[in-house]
Amino acid sequence: MSVDEIVERVPSSRSGFSDEQPARDAVRVAKFHTPEVIIGRGALAEIPRAAEGLGVSRLLVVSDRGILGSPWFSELADRLDKAGIRTSSFTGISPNPRAGEVVAGLERYGMARCDGIVALGGGSVIDAAKGVAILAANGGHILEYEGIDRARNPLPPLLAAPTTAGSGSDVSQFCIINDSDRKTKVTIIGRGLVPNVSVIDPRLFATMPPEVVAQSGMDAVSHCVEAYASRAHTRLTDAAALSAIGTAWRSLERLVNAPADPDAGMDMAYSALQAGMAFTNAILGATHALSHPVGGMCDAPHGAINAIILPHVIRFNAQADPSPYVDLARAIGLPEAASPHATADRFADEMSGLTTRVGLPTSLSALGVRAEDIPSLVVNALADACMRTNPRRPTAADVAAMYREAL
Repeated sequence: MSVDEIVERVPSSRSGFSDEQPARDAVRVAKFHTPEVIIGRGALAEIPRAAEGLGVSRLLVVSDRGILGSPWFSELADRLDKAGIRTSSFTGISPNPRAGEVVAGLERYGMARCDGIVALGGGSVIDAAKGVAILAANGGHILEYEGIDRARNPLPPLLAAPTTAGSGSDVSQFCIINDSDRKTKVTIIGRGLVPNVSVIDPRLFATMPPEVVAQSGMDAVSHCVEAYASRAHTRLTDAAALSAIGTAWRSLERLVNAPADPDAGMDMAYSALQAGMAFTNAILGATHALSHPVGGMCDAPHGAINAIILPHVIRFNAQADPSPYVDLARAIGLPEAASPHATADRFADEMSGLTTRVGLPTSLSALGVRAEDIPSLVVNALADACMRTNPRRPTAADVAAMYREAL
C-alpha cells in the first residue's frame, strides 16, 4: 500500500461516521512503518555493528560543520575505523538543506565508491542524507521527487543518528529540501525514505545550544498535534502521539534549561521517537504546509516556525471538530473547559505559552515575514503535500487569514 493510496482512502471525519460511510477503521487497512531503533545512552557505539548487518563496507558520513567540531563526530569516526569500515565524510549541509548541497553530497558518495550512508546531525542533516540516497539509487535532480512515492528504486542502506530531539527524520518517510529558486521547501514523501536503522543516543543532545533544543522540541510537539488530528491517523499513531506530547510537556523545558540533564534527555529522546513514528504514518497537516514556505523564504528554523503557526491552525481546525484537541489537552493535564471548543482554544493558548517559556519567537514578523509576502506563501502552502491530510480543507482565504494572524 503506497502513501498516496493511504491518503486518498481516508475519510475526512475524525470520528469515522457519516450518513454515507461506515466506521473509519472498517474503510481501510492501516500500515505502521518504523525502522530498527537502537536507543539509550552510549547507543552511538552500535553504529558499526548495525552497518555491518546491512552489508555496508564504505560509509558516507553526512553531517554539518557544527557537529564536526563536537566530540560525537570523532567518536563515530574512531568506532567505524576500529570496525574496519572505510568512510568518507560530507559536512557541507545548511540548517535548511539546499538542492545543490544534495548534489555535492552525491558527488562525494560516488567518488568514494560508498555503498551506504550514516547521517549524524539534526533533521536537516538527515534529510540531506536521504536526498543523497534518493539520487544514488534513482538519478535525476532531487527537486524532481517532490510529492509522494516518486523515488521508485530502493535506496542504499541508510542509518541515522539524531543529535536533536524533535525532527523525527530518523524514523520518518519525509525528506524536506529547500528550493532556493522558488523560495519554498519541497516535501518528498515515500515509504522507502524511512532509514534502515535509527540510533538514538541522548548524550548527543548535551552539546546542543538551548535554542536548538527548544526549536527541535517544539517540532516534536507539532508532530504530535498534527499526527493526532490528521485524516490518516490510526489507533497506533494516536497512542504514540498522546504519549509523546505528554512526555514532551513534562520534559522539554527541563532540557532547554539544562541540555546535559540525562533524565530530560532520555525523556525527550523517547518523545521525539514516538512523535516521529506517529507523524510518518499519519502524515501531517496545515501547520507544516504553512511552515515549509516560510522556511524556504526566510531560512528560519523549522521548529520555531511550526511553534508560531501551530496555535492558529489548531483554532482553524477546531472550528469544524474540536475533539482531537480535547484529547490532546487531556494528555498534557489541561482541565476541560465549559465546551469542547473552549478546551481546544485553551489548548492553543497553552501551545503559545510553551513557545514563550522555551524562548522562541511568537510571531512570523519576528522572523522577517511581511504582509506583502502572504500571497506567495499561500500558493506554496496549498500545494504542499502535508495539506492533504489536514482535517479541515482550507481555502486560499483561510490560509491567508492564518498567516495574517501569525504575523
